[in-house]
Amino acid sequence: MSRTLFTRLLILILISVTCMPSSAQTVKQLEAQRKKTLQMLESTNKMLNETKKSQRSSLNKLTIINKNINERKNLISNISKEINELDYEMKRLNMERRMLENRLKILKRDYARLVQEAHVNRNIYNKIMFVLSADNFDQSYRRLRYLQEYSEYRKDQVKKIEKVKAQIVEKADSLNKHKVTREQVVKQKEVEANKLTQDQKKEKVLLTDLQKKERKLRADIKKQQKIANDLNNKIARIIAEEIRKAEAKKAEEERKRRLAEEKKTGKPAKTGTTKPSGTSSQLSTLTKEEKLISGNFAANQGRLPWPTDKGFISGRYGVHPHPVLKHVTTNNKGIYIQTPAGTNARAVFEGEVTQRFSIPGSNNAVIIKHGDYRTVYANLTSIYVNVGDKVSAKQSIGKIYTDGESDNKTELYFQVWKGKALQNPESWVAR
Repeated sequence: MSRTLFTRLLILILISVTCMPSSAQTVKQLEAQRKKTLQMLESTNKMLNETKKSQRSSLNKLTIINKNINERKNLISNISKEINELDYEMKRLNMERRMLENRLKILKRDYARLVQEAHVNRNIYNKIMFVLSADNFDQSYRRLRYLQEYSEYRKDQVKKIEKVKAQIVEKADSLNKHKVTREQVVKQKEVEANKLTQDQKKEKVLLTDLQKKERKLRADIKKQQKIANDLNNKIARIIAEEIRKAEAKKAEEERKRRLAEEKKTGKPAKTGTTKPSGTSSQLSTLTKEEKLISGNFAANQGRLPWPTDKGFISGRYGVHPHPVLKHVTTNNKGIYIQTPAGTNARAVFEGEVTQRFSIPGSNNAVIIKHGDYRTVYANLTSIYVNVGDKVSAKQSIGKIYTDGESDNKTELYFQVWKGKALQNPESWVAR
């Protein structure tokens, strides 16, 4: 093999090795994403099985099937990407293995030459004479060093040969594993494609059936919207009252401070810095501990844990078209999270329970204060916390109600407030 060709092979090996971590990591990421989606599908299928106790068509079934369809489409797309990455990895591994095999041939050839030379010069007498026949001491020393380095070089060549052999075995093992994984993933893609087709057929049948029940659906929407409005109004009143009381308490403390200062100095006291009611922030009414919690809560926007350990968003924040009825919209002041029966709601951050109350049609609700922020958890049956309790992140606060008359739907209503302003919860919890 020429020196130029050998140099090119080395460059290709270096390039492929440089690219290896990025591509390998991509395969791992895609695999992790696939497993996560499969877990979500397992959870939604469990919810769908809970609805099978009722044979009638329902909006709840349609919601779950729609979620299944979207997740399965994402899964199939993810699997396709994973197959492409595996194909790329297998080509790269094959190329690296061939290069290593060529490298091994070169090393073996060089080593064979060294062995032949060593065989010719194996006589110890010849080696001694080679050293002693030098013209001077320096030359003798250099010849001795040459013999020692020559011996070390031979040993080093053996180590390199063994190392390359081990690398070839490693590449072959990785290649076989990738082949097995690819076969499994391809089969899984076929299975998921068939399930997607079945889900789409179910969706079409349900949608057609529900459209025939337009009058009942409109009546149900009107009833649910009234319950939601009553709940939202009560929550807004409670939070506004909490803020008013906090401001009043702060104002009273400020008044007492001024009176005490005037009594002590005999001069009019300086006014405090308490902000009037209705400002965009009530941080002036918070203690140092509450300010710290508030800052930490804000710093974790987009990274807060979900208020349930499983589930999906079945009703998004804001105004959205109805999934069945044309020209009908829903306006959500929070998000609805559907989850398997028996699931608990959990706090998304450390804080203090300030309210627990009930409202007809919405069961029970809990409000937790996180400094200037508050989170609301509604549609609970059993409540595990009391007003004044300090809670930690992911602590269970109550069991979510399972509606036996609505296909065993288990749905949490969740809100995030900053002062008196509603926030979009989806921008706060981790995606």
